[in-house]
Amino acid sequence: MAVKEFRFSGVSKVGQPVQGTVFAKNPRLAKKKVQTLAEKHGFRTQDVLPRRAFLYKVKHPNGKLVSGEQKAFSAEEISAALRNLGVEVIKVEKKLFDFQTKPPRNDMIMFVRLSANLLTEKLPFDEVLNLLVNDVSSRSLKQVIRDLNADLKGGMEAQQAFMKHQHMLGKFTAYMLGIASKSGNMAEIYEATARFLERQDEFRKSVKSAMTTPALTIAVLTAVFIWYIWWIFPETAGLFEGFNIELPPMTQATLDFSRWLDRNYVWCGLILLGIVVATVVFVRSQRGQFLIDQYLIRIPVIGSLLHKLNIEIFCRVFAVLYSGSGDNISVIKVASEACGNSYMEHRIKTITVPMMVAQGAELVRAMEASGVFTPMALARFRSGAETGNVRNAARQMADYYENETTMKLRSTVEMIQTVVAVFITLAIMILTLISSEIAMIQPSSTDFM
Repeated sequence: MAVKEFRFSGVSKVGQPVQGTVFAKNPRLAKKKVQTLAEKHGFRTQDVLPRRAFLYKVKHPNGKLVSGEQKAFSAEEISAALRNLGVEVIKVEKKLFDFQTKPPRNDMIMFVRLSANLLTEKLPFDEVLNLLVNDVSSRSLKQVIRDLNADLKGGMEAQQAFMKHQHMLGKFTAYMLGIASKSGNMAEIYEATARFLERQDEFRKSVKSAMTTPALTIAVLTAVFIWYIWWIFPETAGLFEGFNIELPPMTQATLDFSRWLDRNYVWCGLILLGIVVATVVFVRSQRGQFLIDQYLIRIPVIGSLLHKLNIEIFCRVFAVLYSGSGDNISVIKVASEACGNSYMEHRIKTITVPMMVAQGAELVRAMEASGVFTPMALARFRSGAETGNVRNAARQMADYYENETTMKLRSTVEMIQTVVAVFITLAIMILTLISSEIAMIQPSSTDFM
């Protein structure tokens, strides 16, 4: 569920007006946050308004009617802004269906990539935003760019402005773009972020394309197998059974299974539906995602590939932020959040970071204690620590794992296709054996009589 922005207003104990904004998933949680702030800072809440979309219609001095859409906390706020522009406000009303949807991934990548390219050409950031707002096709991303431009022009810090939209841009992307202005080299941060998003999207598409065909093939084959066993086979085998002919063991077992399905297909369907629903709920839960991430990296071949991809992302983010922020602890935390594995993130935050903060342990020893880094990654970081160039060591490790995972992904796709081919062969062989067994039945004339 998307996070919304709420503006609250109130009065302090000395009669001074108080105003601010909070982010929450719904009005109830927003009011709860405001109440906590009111108790902490000693003011009385008067109003809590959500920031939502309004539709407006204005008339220009030349007589032209223009309609549009704008987000604000109230209709009066939009009316006042439009009058200041010198137009006649005809109407301003709430948008009936105001759904917040995340921008498409391709639009996000294009926004970051074009920003990086334009910043490399030394264009001011406000001009970059003005250029991109017209080229972006996603309405939600256009609104985010407009809000960013307005906040930055209003004097808000870049990091705060971007983190306001982390629910739309993603926490990692918002953080990276936010600290870019503090790094002294915005183009480098944007370039690294764009490369990270492109790399992540490329890997996701590769895995999706590799798994789609096998998944569809197995689903169709399973459906055909059940249809044959449940419908076609009983029609054939039942002919012999009607003459009281003794059936071979495999044929009899298959026929019994088909009749069992006839009697219990409702319960089977309900149980299957329950398993699917329970699985979806478990996978979407925080605990379920944690357990999946924990054991997924331990699966042979595929697990190793995903594990190295997570370490590659960690190293790349670490290499970019290490020189930018100067704070190792915050760098490690952000890199762990960006790696894409909640289990690795938990181990790094609960073991590596506390060891460095509380015990003063060196980076490599604290990373090794977490148990989520490969020996090669630890050796490279150790070498970088000894030479005083941890940043280059992290970048080299990221580049190495990027090349390795790219090459191994191809062989993994071929392996998956081979496994699916073997599965299909086995299924066809089983159907052939069941069908050929019927052909071996040799009823006598007495059986027919």
